[in-house]
Order: sequence, then structure tokens, then C-alpha cells
Amino acid sequence: RFSGTFVGNAESSSPPPAATSPPAVGAATLPAVPTIPVVPTIVGVPNTVAESVLNPNEVKPPASGTRKARVLYDYEAADSSELALLADEMITVYSLPGMDPDWLIGERGNQKGKVPVTYLELLS
Repeated sequence: RFSGTFVGNAESSSPPPAATSPPAVGAATLPAVPTIPVVPTIVGVPNTVAESVLNPNEVKPPASGTRKARVLYDYEAADSSELALLADEMITVYSLPGMDPDWLIGERGNQKGKVPVTYLELLS
């Protein structure tokens, strides 16, 4: 049981003994701290580059590079840029330059939207 009294010399100005301090490490051997790039934006002004490239309703499929895919699971679209999916349906998919590799553009008839790759079985 602790008595609640701290025993020690609080007025000591000397550093702790060398045996208890960590070994000195040169600045050159420290790992670099990763930095996150900051992209300035103006509130209320859309990022026209990303939106114009990734707006699935305004893009045309590439002349080549479209594939058929079978949907593995039902998927509920989170917003109007995504395409809702039903398990076992067949859709046409393709990728756009600058698009997140975890997503594809899916087409079913005249409906178009982003779909997650993990919900698809890509066919020939």
C-alpha cells in the first residue's frame, strides 16, 4: 500500500543518470515524418478538375476498355453519382483517368454511376 507521500528530490537540477536515459540518436538516423499535401480550396467553389473528370453522368465510355461484370452483392447508392446494384445482374464497367482504383463507372441501360470494384466479378 502506498502512503501517498512522494519521496524524491524535486529541487535537483542535474539530469538523470546516463544509465537510465535512452541512447543518443543522430538526427540523420531518425525516420522521416510523412507529410500530407495541403490543397487550397475556396468554400463554395467546386473542384472543377475532379468533378469534371469523375462525374459519371457526363462521361462517355472509352472506345475500348469496357468490360462486362456480374454484381456479387446488392449495393445501395450513397448519392446521385453512384449506381445502385442488385446481386447477379450484369453491367458494363470501365475506368476513367484520375479515378480512384477502388471504383469503376458502371452502366445499366441508360443509367450510369460509380460502383465499388469489390462488389463486382469482372468478366472477359
